[in-house]
Amino acid sequence: GPGVTLALDVDLDLYALSPMVIWVTPWKLAGARYAVYIAPGFVTSTLGTALNATTGRGLSGKIDSSFGVGDVFVSPIWLGWPSEHWDFALGYGFYAPVGRYEVETITLPSVGPIKVEAEDNLGLGFWTHQVQGAAAWYPWEHRGTAVVGAVTYEIHGNKRDFDVNPGSHLTLNLGASQYLPLTRDQKLLAEVGLTGYSQWKITGDTGDDARNGSVLDRVHAVGAQLGVIYVPLNLSVIARYDREYASEARFQGEVFSPGVGLKL
Repeated sequence: GPGVTLALDVDLDLYALSPMVIWVTPWKLAGARYAVYIAPGFVTSTLGTALNATTGRGLSGKIDSSFGVGDVFVSPIWLGWPSEHWDFALGYGFYAPVGRYEVETITLPSVGPIKVEAEDNLGLGFWTHQVQGAAAWYPWEHRGTAVVGAVTYEIHGNKRDFDVNPGSHLTLNLGASQYLPLTRDQKLLAEVGLTGYSQWKITGDTGDDARNGSVLDRVHAVGAQLGVIYVPLNLSVIARYDREYASEARFQGEVFSPGVGLKL
């Protein structure tokens, strides 16, 4: 069908809040600790609006921002096998498209009416199934030094109200961290670390509404992480920064991720 090409200089900001609740159960499965967790999302719509305008899914000249409930991630299976120098984990989870998602019809000159995603959407409009494997290596018994890695494979479902099935993604996360005592009694620790990730789209979009479905995007990033842990309360405050590079067929930017953790 007819296409629309827009030349845009896009500057985006995305803000997201995702509180995660993890329950480590008293049960074991296949000799592993068994845990479940849920992470609801609260996001702005600015990124979705700008993406729509850039990819031709939405064509408004104004980009307003709203904040609300986005898609939620649920992991009903998370298995962990700890040992003295190694930790291994395997999990399954899914993103449920509960965030606001609507479509609208606009009319373009010489093209006519076309169906597009609403500019103020907060969800992606499709289910995603995710399988992840992770490993951590601790060179010394005190486990103050760690080298970690995780591989995640995502399979996306069909987009609501469109005949589009987004292609699958493969993501590799790598990092190394070191804990350093800030007090003599070691109740207060600092964490310093290096981070990085790479993501590849490994299958193309399919369906009658897919545009440039054979294009496979990718992106890489490097960064650092700093944190402070108060051991008696199992309280941690962490900040992570990653800078993306060598992206293809997608946006490239910077990611700043502050976080607070409390183990009960």
